[in-house]
Amino acid sequence: MSPRASGRTPHSLLTNRWVQLLAGIVCMVMISSLQHGWTLFVHPINQKYEWGRAAIQVAFTIFILTETWLVPFEGWVVDRLGPKPVALVGGLLVGIAWSLNSVADSLPLLYLGAALGGIGAGCVYGTCIGNALKWFPDRRGLATGLTVAGYGVGSAFTVIPMHHVIDHNGYEAAFLWFGLGQGVIVYVAALALAKPRASDLPPDTGRLPHTRRNHTPREVLRSPLFWVLFVMSLLVTGAGLTFTAHLAAIARNFQVADVPVSLLGFTLPALTFALALDRVTNGVARPLCGWLSDHIGRENTMVMAFTLGAASIFAFGRWGHDPVMFVLLASAVFFAWGEVASLFPATCTDYFGSGFATTNAGMLHTAKGFAAILVPLSDPLVKATGNWQTVFAIAVGMNVMAAVLGIAVLRPMRAAWLRARPENQPA
Repeated sequence: MSPRASGRTPHSLLTNRWVQLLAGIVCMVMISSLQHGWTLFVHPINQKYEWGRAAIQVAFTIFILTETWLVPFEGWVVDRLGPKPVALVGGLLVGIAWSLNSVADSLPLLYLGAALGGIGAGCVYGTCIGNALKWFPDRRGLATGLTVAGYGVGSAFTVIPMHHVIDHNGYEAAFLWFGLGQGVIVYVAALALAKPRASDLPPDTGRLPHTRRNHTPREVLRSPLFWVLFVMSLLVTGAGLTFTAHLAAIARNFQVADVPVSLLGFTLPALTFALALDRVTNGVARPLCGWLSDHIGRENTMVMAFTLGAASIFAFGRWGHDPVMFVLLASAVFFAWGEVASLFPATCTDYFGSGFATTNAGMLHTAKGFAAILVPLSDPLVKATGNWQTVFAIAVGMNVMAAVLGIAVLRPMRAAWLRARPENQPA
């Protein structure tokens, strides 16, 4: 009997979960430069308009806020209508945003472009994360890690040509052509995204303890587990975003930005080399830590990564004035905080189920928006102290605090949560 005669919808290439994962990764690669390439534009914008670095960095904060704080609503739409319409809107907004940035001749216009770009990136980011969580109940850490690896490593493919265009044609041309190209590719890839049916999914063979019931967003917001996760994400992401937004400024302060560095057969200015290599290490950490967490546990992996984050930031502050060490230690910093993007959504779905995964992970993702508020505070601290060491010390402390919360608070709370409710016993 044919699938149609039996009343079942026939399977197609688009119901293959690896195709779904690939489409999500492509979308994430295309939006990665909106965040990770921003640091390249700050200096040339300031050279042209002299608005001040702090005022220009407000655009970065606006981007992060709109990218994150609207994700729960966008996730609510995805959980009900499926991923395609939300991702399509995201692709359109991405192209519009950077096109607007290319002609922005005032701070309000620059801020508007940042807001539209943030909304578009949030539509794509939340949709692709939720889709990975739903299609891979047995490999949540790995699937989420591969998806967000696109967001982490994607800009490694564009940072060098983008830098070249900025140097030779101006930052306006880079905004316009990269924005349009990224928007078009997101739109095309989004056409492949689809919501999984029960018959499309494999048996849930996950090794980790996880809920057997889908908790609504309202229930999640009432859970202390969610808020511990939220605080941990806020701490680690705040430190990571500070490096993302200010790496170019740190390189100039250390007087290494344009110093040639030869590594791995390549010779590039230290800042350009760091920006490219950082994207790779940040991207590699996401599936690696996700895969590791599928085997040794989410909380254990978090503690390892946060401890590495504290150590790498400390080392960067001490030895980063050397051009080669600047490149290598910056890469270690970005490796250590790359896992945030894979572990927190997977952990949230383990605790609260996949039925509302896009919305629930989106609510947790808003911690990134609150963390972005901390980014502009770095400039006053640097001006007050004369160097970046205070900022680095605070970032080290934030990672240490998150590691302590993970091992001393989150893990015992999760065990008690699962024991206390019959419906939450491991499957």
